[in-house]
Amino acid sequence: MNELSPLISVVDDDESVRESLPDLLKEFGYRAEAFSSSEDFLASGHATTTNCLILDVAMPGMSGPDLQLELLRHNQSVPVIFITALRDESVRRRLLSGGAVDCLYKPFSDEELQRALDKAL
Repeated sequence: MNELSPLISVVDDDESVRESLPDLLKEFGYRAEAFSSSEDFLASGHATTTNCLILDVAMPGMSGPDLQLELLRHNQSVPVIFITALRDESVRRRLLSGGAVDCLYKPFSDEELQRALDKAL
């Protein structure tokens, strides 16, 4: 992994996801950063350097879909993979029709994540 490796930013309020997912992404050969909220991600300055966002759908404060809209409002088009524990096909369809690359239900397999990343990148 080097500076040329794609940067994947993970935004999830669940600490276990923020600890485990970046490790997996690094095993896949990506650089990874994790943030506990959409607001923390926006304040980090990583929005311009992130190659793909993995966003939790439901978080306190600004939700994942709200963050996606905020980035689009600022002409920052970053591929988004949503992750959620809520198994609701209507929400999933809405997110995909809104431009998300994929929407994975927690817990998802390493293979599902890698397929979504392949589509995003």
